[in-house]
Amino acid sequence: MKILKRILGICETPMAADGMAWSYENGQLRIDLSRMPELKAPGSGVRLEGKGLDPRLLVLHGDDGQYHAIANRCTHMGRRIDTIAGSNTIQCCSVSKSTFTYDGKPVGGAAKKPVKTYPVAQDGETLVIALSN
Repeated sequence: MKILKRILGICETPMAADGMAWSYENGQLRIDLSRMPELKAPGSGVRLEGKGLDPRLLVLHGDDGQYHAIANRCTHMGRRIDTIAGSNTIQCCSVSKSTFTYDGKPVGGAAKKPVKTYPVAQDGETLVIALSN
């Protein structure tokens, strides 16, 4: 089934199960980690979409132990991006498997341009991501 998902561009990173675990206002995204089990383990991630959020985001708890926020749109085909646990990379869900580092640099596949990343600050159990420049 995985090849069929890639052909159709269906990503495997889940949406947040608890829609109240995050909010977006005035260019700032706030995530309550105590309500976001999708980000508990290193190598995990969650897709955040809706609530006026632009762009859609991939937020991940990297294998490096840090949290990262990335515009969830591959620069090759515009499809969503998945976390790849144990690799310190993220990868487009398409057949091209465009692969990026956590800081957005392309390292494999068809994409030649980096994906946009956003600064993440942690204050206790809250992540704050600044989306406005």
